[in-house]
This record gives sequence, structure tokens and C-alpha cells, in this order.
Amino acid sequence: MGPYAQSNSDAVSLPFSAAPYRTGERLTYNVSFSNFISAAHVELQVGARGVFFGREGIQLRGHVETTGVVYAALFAINNDYVTYVDPATGLPFHSQQVVREATRTSDTARAFNEPAGAAAIPSKLRNGEIPGTYDFLSAIYRLRALPLAEGSTYYMSVRGETEAYQAEVKVTGSQTIKTTVGSFNTLVSQVHVTNNSRGNNYRIRIFFSDDERHVPVLITARIAAGELRAELAGSEFVKPVAPVAVPTTPVTPIAGPTPVVPRQPSADSGNGNLDNLPFRVGEQLNYQIFLRDITPPAGTATFQVRARAPHFDRDTLLFTLRAQTTNAAQRLFFANDQISSYVDPKTLLPFRSEMNLTEGARRLSQTLTINQDYGTATSDKGERIEIPIGTHDYLSFFYLARTFNITPPRRNAVSILVNNKPKTLFITSLKRETIQIGSQSIPAIQLSLTTDDPQLDKYLFRVWISDDNRRLPVRLTASTQLGQVRADLAIIPLTAQ
Repeated sequence: MGPYAQSNSDAVSLPFSAAPYRTGERLTYNVSFSNFISAAHVELQVGARGVFFGREGIQLRGHVETTGVVYAALFAINNDYVTYVDPATGLPFHSQQVVREATRTSDTARAFNEPAGAAAIPSKLRNGEIPGTYDFLSAIYRLRALPLAEGSTYYMSVRGETEAYQAEVKVTGSQTIKTTVGSFNTLVSQVHVTNNSRGNNYRIRIFFSDDERHVPVLITARIAAGELRAELAGSEFVKPVAPVAVPTTPVTPIAGPTPVVPRQPSADSGNGNLDNLPFRVGEQLNYQIFLRDITPPAGTATFQVRARAPHFDRDTLLFTLRAQTTNAAQRLFFANDQISSYVDPKTLLPFRSEMNLTEGARRLSQTLTINQDYGTATSDKGERIEIPIGTHDYLSFFYLARTFNITPPRRNAVSILVNNKPKTLFITSLKRETIQIGSQSIPAIQLSLTTDDPQLDKYLFRVWISDDNRRLPVRLTASTQLGQVRADLAIIPLTAQ
């Protein structure tokens, strides 16, 4: 968010209703996303009216927070926004934001000078054009303050964190919307972004209540992973907080996000400060891999948690995997794979993934550098991959899944890179059962792993996690072209590195 201070001249050329700016109004929304019924919580509030930064203004507040599985596995967002607007025009003159997304945290304040904003206002406006520039928060309230007559079209300039958008809002008709808090007669508005094809592809629609307050009852958008719906869950008036005196000294703009300094590991019990996780530094899990009903193992796999240490100028936890076929199986199929995943110790999100795979005639040597702040992965060959923030690689997912609440019938989800494409992986807890591994009977929880592909359970991937605090993957099975494959945990040495 980033509004620009602007002149009030000609800003009231369109009707302006004060009803949406009544202090104390608080609107809450439940956000659903794709298959997630409750993915996020949004709150909008008219905070207070008073003198801010040397001028009269109204404080608007916004809060966006992802919840549950989406917060844990896909998009870790917990952001606060504050915008101060002119009471007569709704034009913003100051904004503040605290952004907390995955591994990025920034606290930004922006003050704006009048000449810069006045210069941005065109001398001639189209019919229905709203003068000035708005941020997302103030834009919602300015739209609410319009007549929103059916068939009308409005134009406005909206500034995001890094881009400016030219928005065209058409009131296309009316519709009754049923929500958990009642039914509303609404005015349907279609938002077109005329200068940005990516923004326009979201096909945003806003359903405003057909009364003087024009409350956004429902907001919908389409993104690649599915439909996003923000539905009104509560509307109330709370006692406004008395405005606190705000200094008139201009705030120096912050050029970019404040970097988060990684906390270096301190002396502890030898666990690398991982006491809240089900695994520890030095853990090594060795598996024997069986093909169909053949008794001799066809392969072996070793997962290891290496020491927590600096890598690539970052505090890092290193996971490694080595898998290979045995001599007995190499006539049928030869494999020799090595994977290393460099992850943030606090989030377990990877920032670097190294793969050296030899599987039959297939050879792959690749290094991915993953930017979790901006949702990109870049290969050592320069290929750029767009990914959801919070995406894992194969190896980091193996350890992340052990931290989930897997009490049946719970379902978790995570974004994972598969052949350089992001997929949504669903982890469903099926049942508790006791399985036999060698001579040991182990209480475990059976999980199914499915994707968002058309054939959801194509490989019949199942995992049994020990039903104890260590959450050990004791058995993994899958259906492959070579037949049923089973990997059983063999030995579990725990020697400190």
C-alpha cells in the first residue's frame, strides 16, 4: 500500500457520501480459497477522526491474516495497514503498513507532499473519473462513498506497494447475496484493471449493500489455484479510540523492507535450538526399499538432519537425502540420487535446493535458489519459476509433514515443487493402526498424499507416521510403473554432529 498526498481541488467533482466513514464501524470477513473453507480473516475499521500529521483526517485500519492450514503450509500472512484520509474527499495523505509474510517482515511509513499529488491530478477528468491516487484501503471506502447507480462506470488510480493500477469499476446489476449474517440486496460491481493484464485476469467483483453505507458484502477474484471469496462475517460499531497526537514532522520514507537478521544458534542441549521440533540435529533415518513381493531390498535411502550452521550468509538447517538401488536390483533399474535442502530453521522453508539424480536413462543436475519473500525459484540455468510463497521442495516437505497435527481425520495442505512446477499436496490423516516393521509392532497414523491433479490419487502414496512425539515416518508405499514400492524404516541412530 502506498497513497500519495494530494490537493483537494476538484476532488469533490463526484458525489461523496460520509456514511461509510462513520467512526467505529468494524467489518469482518471470512476468506475462502480453492478447497479451503476458511483460509484467512480480514478486518476493516474506521478508527478515529482527529488531527493527524498536522491536518484533520480519518483513520482507516485494515488487518489481513491467513489461518489454519493455509497459514502453516501455503501463505503465512499477518499484515496491518493504516491510512489517513481527508474527511471531505476521502483522499489519503499518509499510510503505514506492517507486512509479515513467510520470512519477510517490514514496517513502512510514508508521508506525502501536496505538490507531488497535485501534479498527478489531470486538468481534465473523464465523466465518472475520481481525481487523485488512492491506496487499496482508501479506494474501498471511496467506492462506498459513490452513488453506485446501476449502469454507471467509475475510474480511479490505485497505488500498490510497487505498481500503479488504473481501475475501471462498472456497476452491472443487482443481486441478493446470502451470508452467515443474513441476506443482502447488493449492487454488483465488476473491476477491470486497464493497464495491467495480470491484475485484470483476477476478474474482481464487489457486491455492495444497496443502502447508504454500501458495505462490501462479498468480494470475489479468480487466481490460478482457484476462486478467492471474502464474505462478510460481521458488521458492528465499536467505541472509537481517542486519537493519539501524531507528530507533524514528516516521516522519511523507507526504501524497502527492513531485513530480518537471522538469530544465530546459541549454546544449548546440542539440538541446534530445535527443541520445539520432532527431530534433532544428527538424526539419521535409514530405509530399506522393497519392490513388489521380492524379499531382498531393491534399494536404500538415508535422510539426515545436518548441523545447524551458516550457509550462503544465512542461518541454515541442512537436510540431505541419499537413495540408490542395490546390486541385486540394478539389472532391473539403476538409481543413484542425492538431494540437499537448505532451510530456514524457524520456518523450515527452503531457500536453496540441490539435486543430482540418476534414474535409468534420466540425468538431472540442478540447483534452485528460492526467494520465499517474492514467490520465485531460479535455476542455475536461469529458468525463473513463479511459486506460491511458502513452497517446499521434496526434502523440506518430508520434515515439515512431521510437524503437522495429524490427528485423524485432519487434512493438511502444502505447496510443493514437482518437476519445477508448484503443486498443492494434500495430507489426509486416515486412521490409527499398529503396523509391523521387522520384529517390532509400531503404533502409527496412516496418511494419504494426493495432489490437485485431475487424477488425485494416481500413485496411491501412503505414509505411516509413528504415533508419538518423534513423528517418525516408519513406512512409505506407492504404486509405480515397476509395481508396488515399499520403504521401511531400518535403523535410527542419534549421534550428535
